[in-house]
Amino acid sequence: MRNAGGRASDDTIRSLVISYKLLGTKEFFVIHHTDCGMLLFTDDIMRDLLASSLETATVDETGWHDVGQGPGSAEARNIAFLTFKNLEQSVVDDVQRIRQHPLVPATIPVYGYIYDVKSGQLLEVPAATQIGQAK
Repeated sequence: MRNAGGRASDDTIRSLVISYKLLGTKEFFVIHHTDCGMLLFTDDIMRDLLASSLETATVDETGWHDVGQGPGSAEARNIAFLTFKNLEQSVVDDVQRIRQHPLVPATIPVYGYIYDVKSGQLLEVPAATQIGQAK
């Protein structure tokens, strides 16, 4: 399931559950990618930008800046944007979240990889695949 950051969100897990329950999917793969934009901001940065205005922000060497005219919305305070600081750890965290979810059978293996956008290589994250082993 594709989303910003490739994260194992509630909606992604919902889709995975439907996939195995109704379509017979036998394994899951979590694949994040290098040069991911989700590494460039935090949930708090996103919330602050949206509180200021709903227009597109800019970024430079000093960080993110809201250049739009308000109004913004405080509604972003209710959203987890699922940002991360470490790409490999985000794969491990997402595999673990899927593996531990009560609606995901222990018999489905969950693998973790990082796609290197420069080389085209798919790099296994061994710690994630270890956590995701089928029982």
